[in-house]
Amino acid sequence: MSTMACDDRTDLDEQTSKDAPQSPGHPAWLKSAVFYEIYPQSFRDSNADGIGDLPGIIEKLDYIENLGCNALWINPCFDSPFKDAGYDVRDYRRVAPRYGTNEDLIELFRQAHGRGIHVLLDLVPGHTSEEHEWFVQSKRAERSAFSDRYIWTDSAFHGYSMPFIGGESERDATYILNFFKCQPALNYGFAKRDQPWQSAPDSQAAQGTQAAMIDIMRFWLARGCDGFRVDMANSLVKNDGDDKPETIRVWQHMLGTVKREYPQSAFVSEWGVPKQALAAGFDMDFYLDWRWDGTGNGYNLLARNVDDALDERHDHSYFSAVGGGSIRAFLDDYLPQYEASKDYGDFCFITCNHDSPRLAPRLTARERAIAYGMFLTMPGVPFLYYGDEIGMRYRSLPTVEGGYARTGSRTPMQWDDGDNLGFSEAPATVLYLPVDDADDAPTVADQLDDEHSTLTWVRRLLALRAEREALRASSSFAVTTAPDDGRVFAYRRCSPQGEELLVAMNPGIRAERVFASSDPAHDAENRASNEQKHIQAAATHDPLISLGSYSWDQDGLIMGPQSFAIFALR
Repeated sequence: MSTMACDDRTDLDEQTSKDAPQSPGHPAWLKSAVFYEIYPQSFRDSNADGIGDLPGIIEKLDYIENLGCNALWINPCFDSPFKDAGYDVRDYRRVAPRYGTNEDLIELFRQAHGRGIHVLLDLVPGHTSEEHEWFVQSKRAERSAFSDRYIWTDSAFHGYSMPFIGGESERDATYILNFFKCQPALNYGFAKRDQPWQSAPDSQAAQGTQAAMIDIMRFWLARGCDGFRVDMANSLVKNDGDDKPETIRVWQHMLGTVKREYPQSAFVSEWGVPKQALAAGFDMDFYLDWRWDGTGNGYNLLARNVDDALDERHDHSYFSAVGGGSIRAFLDDYLPQYEASKDYGDFCFITCNHDSPRLAPRLTARERAIAYGMFLTMPGVPFLYYGDEIGMRYRSLPTVEGGYARTGSRTPMQWDDGDNLGFSEAPATVLYLPVDDADDAPTVADQLDDEHSTLTWVRRLLALRAEREALRASSSFAVTTAPDDGRVFAYRRCSPQGEELLVAMNPGIRAERVFASSDPAHDAENRASNEQKHIQAAATHDPLISLGSYSWDQDGLIMGPQSFAIFALR
């Protein structure tokens, strides 16, 4: 792969373009944000009922701050029957009693802000619980303001080509589902309509749904919330095709309205197509983990390239020391998306999330450390999933609250060697999920003062990211080395102020050469001269951070087996 030059990127709030999304700019605090995702029922139980809660999160804010994270994403904490772990909302304006009260959440905002930590809540805009009052009213035969809040057919036996439920309402109709039986789809209209019961995206009914969702966002933003992660953001308007033009327009209206009132609010979408998500007005989009019929997207190829989350033998992930290959397959997927979206917002990496299998135990501690080195130094705003910083393991567990295979990534946080590994003082039999019962289960306490631990490595990476402008979300990115046959990968991160860093890694088991960075826009003589200057500048200094061995010679950098390093070029 040819090298590319770092070119300064200017954020949307500093630049206008005829192709730029027509939305307010991005909040300034995102440029240096590092998020910590918390699954509330599994993080810290403060009242010994076996389930994590908001006061428990407050207890651990100092830990999160010291870790190096300055923003939180909290999975759904609203009232719910919990048939889908809270993604079936029964009341958007009420905290689920098992987590505490609205006042507890407001206190969490206050305590977090006092430490310089922003807080995003999880918004589920596409559906509600079947127990939501909107749906209770919508099921009735008599017309009301809620009759069209959901998608209803015109017959008790007509579901068209979408999943539907009949026989459970007074209405002579069926209702359309988004996912589980308990999740009736909210009505944002149909882009393409061929049935009389399908409303247009600009219909009064669809606009009423938008207005209701805007009011929910206002409700929490007014109480101290800093924004939202939005569940399945690309799924609102039905029959919208691959390009999602009507769904984009819906979000432009909703986010445009909210951001004009709360300009420092931030929104990250579960969309996975950054060009679309950022055009819709989101500040960030996730690089999601997709794997269909044994084939993964770019993110999946990096760290999860196997069907069984516990199958180390057949894992071909890039970060697998013996099973992985070139970085090129990842870059073929990532680079076009990054280039198309870099001027409009952030395309974000996650270490894991509540829907993805944890990297441990399939990847070793060394393999994970190299993976985190990349995830936490790439462009965009990084998201660290609770427990990844200590190497919590994916476990094969029976499904709980609709988790199915995802359940194994949602187990209680492991704080110390006390009862239930410090998660809860409740009897083990009543815990939300069982804690890791292995003798070598990793804990925060065991790793906190261990200079060789995963926790220490993550803290060092995040401290360096905070210190260096070149590692900020919007600083530019250029590939330096990515051979077709080889394991090494190197890239440059450049700040608008001129700071330039070289990030290099080799997840393989043999030493490999990383050539020094060059600028293809220069002629060969200037290119060689610049290359030599970069070599000399970097070779005369110790790396800013390193793992494993490295060496320099007159031809450039050699990375030892399973190594990672960051060098200052200027």
